[in-house]
Amino acid sequence: MRTELCDRFGIDYPIFVFTPSEKVAAAVTRAGGMGVLGCVRFNHAEELESVLNWMDANTDGKPYGVDIVMPATVPTEGTSVDIDKLIPQAHRDFVAKTLADLGVPPLPGDGTSNAGVLGWLHSVALSHVDVALGHRISLIANALGSPPADVLEQAHAAGVPVAALAGTAGHARRHADNGVDIVVAQGYEAGGHTGEIASMVLVPEVVDAVGRTPVLAAGGIGTGRQVAAALALGASGVWMGSAFLTAAEYDLGVRHADGPSVIQQALLAATSSDTLRRRIYSGKPARLLKSRWTDAWDAEGAPEPLPMPLQNVLVAEAHQRMSQSQDPAAVAMPVGQIVGRMNEIRPAGDIIAELVSGFELASRRLDDIRDS
Repeated sequence: MRTELCDRFGIDYPIFVFTPSEKVAAAVTRAGGMGVLGCVRFNHAEELESVLNWMDANTDGKPYGVDIVMPATVPTEGTSVDIDKLIPQAHRDFVAKTLADLGVPPLPGDGTSNAGVLGWLHSVALSHVDVALGHRISLIANALGSPPADVLEQAHAAGVPVAALAGTAGHARRHADNGVDIVVAQGYEAGGHTGEIASMVLVPEVVDAVGRTPVLAAGGIGTGRQVAAALALGASGVWMGSAFLTAAEYDLGVRHADGPSVIQQALLAATSSDTLRRRIYSGKPARLLKSRWTDAWDAEGAPEPLPMPLQNVLVAEAHQRMSQSQDPAAVAMPVGQIVGRMNEIRPAGDIIAELVSGFELASRRLDDIRDS
């Protein structure tokens, strides 16, 4: 399992793993892939600085990347207080009533939190870029398309390639024209922000659209067979995320003394039919786990989700409260349809090893078919 990207980045396998957990990202990098740390949860530059210092010290000198959310629409500046004024009271009342109906307790302490709010702002994203480029990162990815031109110039001046996610061949072509170095073709099956075209259709379309620009396949990838399929479609590697939410190192959310966190409990119990694509997580269409929370937003009388980043401002505290509750049926968690194969907690290194062995088995099977 070796492509041009392995030589370009100095990695053993062309497996790029997005994760909000620095412990998972570091474990993936140490296992021969590239861990890509999601930065949206960091409200302040100092928080990201501390975590990247930890990444520098815990990746054995191997490459890792960062994923930064840079939305292109207003409001892009201002403080959380300014943005708070844009949230309709009816939406606040709906969230409060829903949490009460679900029996979700308040957060410990004063019961309030702004975590996960500021990281969706353009100004904060730019500060994330500045911090990241002060570390030995090997990749910057933008989950919302091509980064602004000045960010591309800044990254390239530092010798850091830039990746961007695309849901159509047209999006991918624009990324390549804008100077993006790697296009992530993210199919409909993927968790988080995703478009409407399935990976089997999207990946070859994007590969053909961008010419020599390397493509990573994303969406519905959780086994070595699926990695082999992605490379057969013309991709130079894979971009994964959901399959590592049940990694043993995943440390976000409250892990109970007797086992996995409430989020991981929900993921372990889910099938591939238990996800849906809605705007309720961030304001843009994103695939997440079906739960009592999503049912409430689908019910008659529920308000329409707000645009990004207002929706995330509205629901950020609710997400935290649900992740720290005791009810796996009431969570808000982005995850792809591959969740149906996520049936155990195991180290990230073991997941990587199984991807590699599964890829080798699939490759041998194709060799046998070709030689028969």
